[in-house]
Amino acid sequence: MVLPQILFSKIIRAVVEFEMISDGDKILIGVSGGKDSLLLTYALATLRERAKKNFSLRALTIDPKFSDDLSEKISGVKKFCNELGIAHEVCAVDIAAMIREQENKSPCYTCAYFRRAVMNRRANELGANKVAYAHHLDDAVETFFMSLLSSGQLTTFLPKTFLDRTNITVIRPLVYVREHEIKNFTRGFEVLKSPCPFDGATNRQRVKNLIGELEKIFPDLFSHLAAAMRKNSIGELWDAPKTREQMRAEYFALKFGGSSCSKNCGSGE
Repeated sequence: MVLPQILFSKIIRAVVEFEMISDGDKILIGVSGGKDSLLLTYALATLRERAKKNFSLRALTIDPKFSDDLSEKISGVKKFCNELGIAHEVCAVDIAAMIREQENKSPCYTCAYFRRAVMNRRANELGANKVAYAHHLDDAVETFFMSLLSSGQLTTFLPKTFLDRTNITVIRPLVYVREHEIKNFTRGFEVLKSPCPFDGATNRQRVKNLIGELEKIFPDLFSHLAAAMRKNSIGELWDAPKTREQMRAEYFALKFGGSSCSKNCGSGE
């Protein structure tokens, strides 16, 4: 199967715009066996063949112990990687037990935290300087919208992030690819169904569904959310809240008159 030009162009755009790959890079790919990570693996293998840059690829699948038979199903992932000339390994981590032990925390947070920790540690052990994840444009928009709804902050994950504690750079080459494009391309792939017991019942899934419902009323909602993630999209917004000290000074100035000196009070001036 040949990677469609439209997909390859979007991936190249992300790689070039965010300077994701350099000569000599050793990239460890996080491969769950789902449609997104299979496309990422296939795309990076294709890019390795077509690009003028010299970089190497390895793949790692984390078995979170959500089911007893996942190790058998992962054999298809290993075969897929080997056919692309990518060494593949499996690392078993009992994330299911960790979720049970940390009932006060979101299971998604716990799972993501330990998955990242294992990926970064193994990357260091292998001498890899970059870790590649298969987050796509829908993931970024959903994260952005979910952050607004749950925390009142305008934030999402970055296409490229340097982790100074581990000296690892995280790259996400699929950030311009839509999820429906991935589904279409991987239709003939042996896609591994997510073993997560919370699959389909997370806040992310609820936000995905909400965006789908809102698009029936606002057809351009997704593209507008994607545009809003850019730093140059900020328009007129309120100033940041004043501190308690500033508010106190303003209050007494309003009540008793005189200067509020909210900027200089206490500065010795």
